[in-house]
Amino acid sequence: MQKSFKDIPLTRPATPLLDTLDTPDKLRALGRDRLEQVVDELRAYLLWSVGRSGGHFGAGLGVVELTVALHYLYDTPDDRLVWDVGHQCYPHKILTGRREQMPTIRQQHSLSGFPNRAESEFDTFGVGHSSTSISAALGMALGAEMAGSSRRAVAIIGDGAMTAGQAFEALNHAAHTRSNLLVILNDNNMSISHNVGGLANYFARIWASKSYIALREGGKKVLSAMPTAWDFLRRTEESMKNMVSPDALFESIGFNYIGPLDGHDVNELVSTIGNIRDLNGPQLLHIYTTKGKGFAPAEADPIGYHAINKIEPKSKVEVAAPKKPSGPKYQDIFGQWLCDMAEKDNRLVAITPAMCEGSGMLKFSQQFPTRFHDVAICEQHAVTLAAGIACEKQKPVVAIYSTFLQRAYDQLIHDVALQNLDVTFGLDRAGIVGEDGATHGGVFDIGYLRCVPNLILAAPSDENECRQLLYTCYEHVGPSAVRYPRGTGPGVVIDEAMTALPIGKSIEKRRGAQVAILSFGVLLPAAMQAAEALNATVIDMRWVKPIDEAALIELARTHDLFVTLEDHQRMTGAGSAVNEFVHSQELPVHVLNLGLPDQFVDHGKREALLQQLGLDAAGIEASIRARTRQLDLPVRNTAL
Repeated sequence: MQKSFKDIPLTRPATPLLDTLDTPDKLRALGRDRLEQVVDELRAYLLWSVGRSGGHFGAGLGVVELTVALHYLYDTPDDRLVWDVGHQCYPHKILTGRREQMPTIRQQHSLSGFPNRAESEFDTFGVGHSSTSISAALGMALGAEMAGSSRRAVAIIGDGAMTAGQAFEALNHAAHTRSNLLVILNDNNMSISHNVGGLANYFARIWASKSYIALREGGKKVLSAMPTAWDFLRRTEESMKNMVSPDALFESIGFNYIGPLDGHDVNELVSTIGNIRDLNGPQLLHIYTTKGKGFAPAEADPIGYHAINKIEPKSKVEVAAPKKPSGPKYQDIFGQWLCDMAEKDNRLVAITPAMCEGSGMLKFSQQFPTRFHDVAICEQHAVTLAAGIACEKQKPVVAIYSTFLQRAYDQLIHDVALQNLDVTFGLDRAGIVGEDGATHGGVFDIGYLRCVPNLILAAPSDENECRQLLYTCYEHVGPSAVRYPRGTGPGVVIDEAMTALPIGKSIEKRRGAQVAILSFGVLLPAAMQAAEALNATVIDMRWVKPIDEAALIELARTHDLFVTLEDHQRMTGAGSAVNEFVHSQELPVHVLNLGLPDQFVDHGKREALLQQLGLDAAGIEASIRARTRQLDLPVRNTAL
């Protein structure tokens, strides 16, 4: 879909009041009559800054009023605000001393696109995955109680995060502890439905009023000695709430439920939250908001405008820019393969945990709606659901980001691999993802998958190999996974025919001498470029598990040094698999492992990060030259 950005300002808007609010204490010094001006200026600045930087868009626009109200009422950073998911945090960052850095958010050495404890004391908990806020905020509330502190904790959960099991596990425990915790459910139509209407707003105001709370608590004390009367009044109150609330779920768990409220009425939010702020025990405030509020195209298409790219102003003189790969993204290659495979096999069932568009599955969901399951942000359920489907001789394919499969590791081992069930995993966003940073990096999947019995793991080097290895793994009877990166590939021709490749067999891409570069995955073009300068052999390994043992034995007879190359952590990665085999067979060859270091890789452009980590062609060449000098290998190639 071609998106329209005509309403996003290209020049910085005038924000005279916002410019004076460097910290929340200055916001708290304002009179309530000025908060609407703060809201208007904050939304205008957010529109402009995200247009300059790109990044998560709709969720932040939807919580402008809530962010202002919370920082106005709570003594942050001493009081703890925990944002979930982190997509909502942009207005929070603007109000907490990072306004001028916002146009460079998600760029290397600048602000993270998510809350980050190392970045600011106002970011109380780091988050990139969803549904963690209630657990974290409850932990903070319990910790404060242990320390004898009166600081308050608030969890702001929304954008679909309430669909995950962890959120309900935390709600259940919070009710058990009776800790002083406020959970704000930001219902933006991306999670549960809301009940909009004057009656609902009216009763929500009553339930949050000081007079009602005093009457309720006083009545409870008086009538507790009269169980029949108290039970009658309690049931009456629940019946009233059931008439105008989504359901009695939160009250049944043990929370005092208030809402729903209009989340775009800052004065209403300040009044309501101000009334319930100091209540004892677990409280839940349900607000409804519009994702993308203030930008009409985003309001109409909240999924499409979840995030946007940087908007470049048109220059009068057009300068030819270097050509970028124009081929399909790997997610689209997966999506097309999925449709093609479903045409051939009516047993195919596709499953995703709330990543339909991101994983390229929209076309499939439209063409095969009865064979498509978006289970919401429930990765564990997605994997066990696939296991159950496989038990009935169907062929489930789970499309999931590498970083999110980490959340379902137990299910992958216990429910799929242990029972040797026929489930295929498409691991999207494998390797360094770029601007989303460490929370979204798919740099651990090789390590946590290759140790699992029964499972095979493929690492394609280009678009066509991705398609063919997906087909190969699907045809394999048993657990299998194909890891592929974000974005486009080198632009090879994609063969529409699907051909099963030999499992565990590599392919030689270049023959050289002395050094053999064993490339796992999409760094193959850089390996080829470095090999030209070194006259090295290059092997496209294709498979991490099973590894091509026969090729390694043959290469060890003719080469002195193996160089493993992967877009993954060196520890436990594909290079470790090579090390294990070389050691077990006592092969007479040295090994150099190139990959990511034992640290979390920060956000930035993928190409810049690879260069910084020495995984571009120049860095690979330099590392190999340094290693051959260190080993004082006999020189067979004068280029070395």
